Amino acid sequence: MRPEQQQKQQKPGIDIAVLVSIGRHPTTGRARRAEQDARGLELALAMEAERPGSRIDVLHAGSQDVDSEAALRSYLGMATGVGMGLESMTLLEQPEGSDAILPLVEHLAATSPQLVITGARAERGEGSGLLPYALAEYLGWPLVNSLASIETVENGVITLLQALPRGQRRRLKVRLPAIISVDEAAPAARQSAFGPARRATLSVAPTTSEADSELAQWHLSPARKRPKRLKIIKAASARDRFKAAASKAEGKGGQVLTDVTPEQGAEAIYKLLKEEDVLR
Repeated sequence: MRPEQQQKQQKPGIDIAVLVSIGRHPTTGRARRAEQDARGLELALAMEAERPGSRIDVLHAGSQDVDSEAALRSYLGMATGVGMGLESMTLLEQPEGSDAILPLVEHLAATSPQLVITGARAERGEGSGLLPYALAEYLGWPLVNSLASIETVENGVITLLQALPRGQRRRLKVRLPAIISVDEAAPAARQSAFGPARRATLSVAPTTSEADSELAQWHLSPARKRPKRLKIIKAASARDRFKAAASKAEGKGGQVLTDVTPEQGAEAIYKLLKEEDVLR
């Protein structure tokens, strides 16, 4: 095959912006890369491998300190393949407690990426999951949530697989530019390499900071342990979940009450809830 023919068959590149945040380890509480944001960057790296001319711009809006820098560099350490260009990250630095929407909107409007990938919600702070929707409203771009995979990009139209409940998938075609959010349905992120993470640089860009007035009114406190559920179905696939939901529950020494007074029935229910640790 001639070099000219190979050049014609090569897929055109695409400009991708990946929004990342500081995660929180569920056990230790230490700063780390956010799981959903890392899955979004994994999708972008897979697209870059298929389209060598693609460009990935990793964005973070927030303050910079020792813990946050280590967490942010773990994203840059994911680019361990040949030709992957995660040599820097754009840091939209702003004071703690600032609203991240305005700096992100200004940067995305100025750089005009074709595709914006973000996690469904943050692991610390508000964690409301409204950021992708706010960006889509400000920019006027379409939004697809619960992304499972990216299939093709042709003639300015991207074909996606969206994850639906019970393991179902829906194929969508969206015209670029667009915003997509990922959750646990997307492919798991690769491990981060220490060397590329330390060699990469953090490029600080000037931003317009604005205090988050809604967050300033909140009172944050450590979460308490939730009451135990009566029935928890843990299954890895939709088939296992269906079998668990359709199967009959096995009797374990239950008691059938008939012809009892309302007081006796209430006392039996109260005793059951105490035994299941629902009430304390």
